[in-house]
Amino acid sequence: MSWYITVLKKYAVFSGRARRKEYWMFCLFNVIVSFGLGLVLGFTGSLLGTGAQLGGVGGMVYSLAMIIPSIAVAIRRMHDTGHSGWWILVPLANIVFLFLDSQPGENEYGPNPKEIAQA
Repeated sequence: MSWYITVLKKYAVFSGRARRKEYWMFCLFNVIVSFGLGLVLGFTGSLLGTGAQLGGVGGMVYSLAMIIPSIAVAIRRMHDTGHSGWWILVPLANIVFLFLDSQPGENEYGPNPKEIAQA
């Protein structure tokens, strides 16, 4: 959960680097929160008689709120692999880069977050 909070604290930070673990834990918790939110709002909507409207609006609001941090952490992840953040626009390439390990040492985007965490 701390990885999710960490990304939210860096809401619109597009510079620096993000570890693989930070990116994928954010994605995992984002899916869990989305699923939980949909479940709760869908159940509440059915009790109130509004049907799927409440769940749809709530899901849309959450999705809109998560667009900027999702893009920011993806760009920082690209930086961690030594690539420009613009690579997130190339679907197949960015998926490959998201799975790559961190570039060792410091690169043009900053120090390696793995080495900082271990120190």
